[in-house]
Amino acid sequence: MSGGDGITPGGCGADSAGDRDLGMDRPIARRDFLNGLAVGIGALGALTPSELLRHGILDASAPADDYPPARTGLRGSHDGAFENAHRLRDGMAPPEWSTPTELKETYDLIIVGAGISGLSAAHFYRQQAGTRARILVLDNHDDFGGHARRNEFTVDGKPLISYAGTQSIDTPSRYSRVAQQLLRDLGIDVQAFYKLYDQEYFERHQLGDGVFFDAETFGRDALVMHNEDEPITAYLARTPMSDLVKKEIARLYVSRADFLTGRSIAEKKALLARTSYADYLTRHVRLTPEALPYFQTFTHDLFGVGIDAVPAGDCVMLDLPGFAGLGLDDSPAPGMGRSAILHGSDEPYIFHFPDGNASIARLLVRALVPGSIPGRTMFDVVGARVNYAALDRPSQHVCLRLNSTVVNARNVATGVEVTYVRDGKAEKVHAPRCIMACWNGIIPYVVPEIDADQKAALRYGVKVPLVYTNVALRNWKALEKLKVGSIFAPGAYFYDTSMDFPVSMGGYRYAQASSEPVVLTMHRTPCKPGLAAREQQRVGRGELLGTAYATYEQHVRNQLARMLGPGGFDPARDIAAITVNRWSHGYAYEYNSLWDPQWQPGESPCEIGRRPVGNIAIANSDSAAYAYTDAAIDQAWRAVTELRGQLARPPRR
Repeated sequence: MSGGDGITPGGCGADSAGDRDLGMDRPIARRDFLNGLAVGIGALGALTPSELLRHGILDASAPADDYPPARTGLRGSHDGAFENAHRLRDGMAPPEWSTPTELKETYDLIIVGAGISGLSAAHFYRQQAGTRARILVLDNHDDFGGHARRNEFTVDGKPLISYAGTQSIDTPSRYSRVAQQLLRDLGIDVQAFYKLYDQEYFERHQLGDGVFFDAETFGRDALVMHNEDEPITAYLARTPMSDLVKKEIARLYVSRADFLTGRSIAEKKALLARTSYADYLTRHVRLTPEALPYFQTFTHDLFGVGIDAVPAGDCVMLDLPGFAGLGLDDSPAPGMGRSAILHGSDEPYIFHFPDGNASIARLLVRALVPGSIPGRTMFDVVGARVNYAALDRPSQHVCLRLNSTVVNARNVATGVEVTYVRDGKAEKVHAPRCIMACWNGIIPYVVPEIDADQKAALRYGVKVPLVYTNVALRNWKALEKLKVGSIFAPGAYFYDTSMDFPVSMGGYRYAQASSEPVVLTMHRTPCKPGLAAREQQRVGRGELLGTAYATYEQHVRNQLARMLGPGGFDPARDIAAITVNRWSHGYAYEYNSLWDPQWQPGESPCEIGRRPVGNIAIANSDSAAYAYTDAAIDQAWRAVTELRGQLARPPRR
């Protein structure tokens, strides 16, 4: 490799000189976050994290304290959260699960899943049934929020917060009336973000957008700044791509030719809906195939797959090049995914808490479980510390029970009987009704009485695997020197690296000077180009779950060293902590016109899959085939509404 550090990504053992240069031999301090004050946790001992992992002494997901948001290593779908579900899926449920201990607890509603959909369902149910209704929320993870979770660090005395999954309230003006009202109920004023989000931050600090060309894909390592105001040819001239590829990419960007001449607008849109962007570029634009690697991961952020598996019609709305001369109107192409349509909006992407939408989950929990989170506003929730011991107390009306994997839910004469596994033991609870607010694919295994057609519909979508990695840096002097705030890396392990969103609120202050600590976010969507989208996502999930923390750490250190090294970055010195949020079941599957038919209303898999089963309703973003927070909220409202007839009866006490 010609990148300067002599390390091939993933190719060296933890004891090599190269890995020591990257800092793989240095223990990363794990810190707690307590009302904005640093509490030292201490070093892990003489052995390095990689050595501890290799010898089986340390589990990278194991807590250094008892506060889930501050845990580092492998988070997201962490070890211990999914094994029981996999045993159920694989038909390996132990006999004792069939003879669970029956708990003498009384509830009006049991909700399976403590993500935004499940928590919203609890909120809506209490609105309709009354605040004295007793609700049990079960979740298999050690933290609530589903994908809306947070990571916390303390670096050199400064608290840092970042998002572990769901990023932002995306385009709130297009939220449904129900979803907008929920935000208001929680005290969220989206207009406040116009002041909370520093929209001039990167311009003020002269931090631009860069593209990292890795040696393995493009011949040599090069970080090239991309100024949208300069001619595309000037930018391309600085890249390591061949003259032929530079010329072809320039042609693509500047051409106003109609590459689909002779077709009507309707015919063009129909063709674009059934043609991948990669095929459109090669077959119709006649772009040389050697140029495709530059574009391959342009669509990873929204779709989790590359341009070989995304319709060209969706790419029109994303303002990707090649369509300027087609004469298309603004109406969407047939079968266009809602993500692409949504991103055609001109509403700024600024509606972001420091922890992303984890603050929405925290505000819901605060309202549902008094005493669990101090404070009263959207501002003070940012720095508040959750009292996890208060989430599940018999005396309260809403109990949130973590580390509890539901393995069976069935209709019985008295309502619904739910069995879950906690601390290796099976327990059973009853309620008149239940909402499955977990992801669709597990529901057929948990609710075996569902008929075959509905099971097939629930299994149809394959959720997008995601890796959201947060890297706490001691300073960002290297980025300042390089004048870069975000880096797109089309051929690298992580396709995107950027400074976290510049939001200051509730006493939390985003870094202003380059000497201050900051969080870098690095994103990866594992997939297998060349396969159908759902198959790519299955392969990607296998890769994600089969990758050890040490491998992720090495890729983080290696890539940052290669991208930022020219600015003086030293991964061994400058990295304070790394949290890898792996989401094996991430984005909800959104229908793709390359692979999926145009269903008639009521006949799509998400609509069939969400049908209630007796006293069991279903709520999640999968139920809308739409991977956004408002979908999770809207589907929670629908599920509670389906139970409305039962709510006419007074809740049990």
